[in-house]
Formats: sequence, C-alpha cells, structure tokens
Amino acid sequence: MFITFEGLDGSGKSTQAELLAEAIRDAGRDVVTTREPGGTPLGERVRELLLTGDGISPWAEAALFAAARAELVDEVIGPALERGAVVVCDRYLDSSLAYQGVARGLGVERVLQLNLPAIGERLPDRTFLLEIDPDESVRRVGRNGDRIEREDEQFRRQVADAYRLLAETFPQRIEAVDGSRPPTDIAKEIFGRVRESL
Repeated sequence: MFITFEGLDGSGKSTQAELLAEAIRDAGRDVVTTREPGGTPLGERVRELLLTGDGISPWAEAALFAAARAELVDEVIGPALERGAVVVCDRYLDSSLAYQGVARGLGVERVLQLNLPAIGERLPDRTFLLEIDPDESVRRVGRNGDRIEREDEQFRRQVADAYRLLAETFPQRIEAVDGSRPPTDIAKEIFGRVRESL
C-alpha cells in the first residue's frame, strides 16, 4: 500500500506521516517512510536547490520536482512496494499539481503529463489532504520559511483551492482531513481509515 500526505506548509503532514507509520509498524507491518523532495541522495540535493535557491522559473521548478520524484520512485518507493512494505510519503505528485500546475499557472494537465512517465505512472492508493486555513499556515510556518513557504497569501490561497479541487476530482483516492484539530485526534482518525486495508 502506498499512502501520501498533502497540504499547505505547516498543515502537519510530516507529523501525521510519522504517526501513521508508527501505528502501522505497531500493527506488525513493514513500513518505509520518505519525503518529497528528497528521500534519496539526489533528491536531497534537488531539495536544497528548490527550497534555498532564488529565481527558479516555474517550468524549471516543476522539472526539478519531477526529477527528484523519478529517483525516489526508482530507488525507494518501487522497491519497497515490490517487497510488500507499506510506503508513507510526505508529499508526492499532488503537490506539483497544486503548487506548479495551479499556483504557478503551468496547468494541471501539463504538469501531470510531465510527471506520469517520470513515476512510471505509480500513483498512491490513499492520499490524506490535511486542510488548514492559509492564514493558519502562515502562523505555523512563520515568516522565515524556505523559498516556497515565503510565497504570498494569494499563492497560498491558490494552493489551498487547488488541493480542494483535486480532492473533488479524485474522491476515490484523496481524503480531506481537518488539520486544525490536535495531532493525536487526527492520527487516530487517519489510522482508523487505513486499518481495514492493512
């Protein structure tokens, strides 16, 4: 099973990914956790470029994310799934669709077409979208975040709207979760939704 977490910066994705992985391990399953961009030596170098670099054009940004994602699927996600492990990933394809496809104005379909060959068309089985208000995202991240976290309010709102649209478009895969509640309550709800599929 391949599970991803999505949402605005500061929505609690990383926390929930770790809590879910821990709960699945406690249930006796092999779990691999990873993140985007990153998760491989190449991916971590691309992450540094993407999050600390300046003046990256939208298509260059989208292509760098796709390159890091291709490596992650090839080196980590694919092999783990093939041996029967559960993979839990902090961000994946939907991030590019929301951030580059919508907020950067490249187009969801065009960004999808860039990514599908890169990932061998490997899509998540379940995606949990942690929803928080864009203003709450700013409060949680602060003003000294990385290059993408420092984007303005309009950008954040476009990303939040894009995620909602993706959840409506792919309801069989993307499940929205209220990210404003205490982390333990959210974790309990998410594990409850996943447990029957393990």
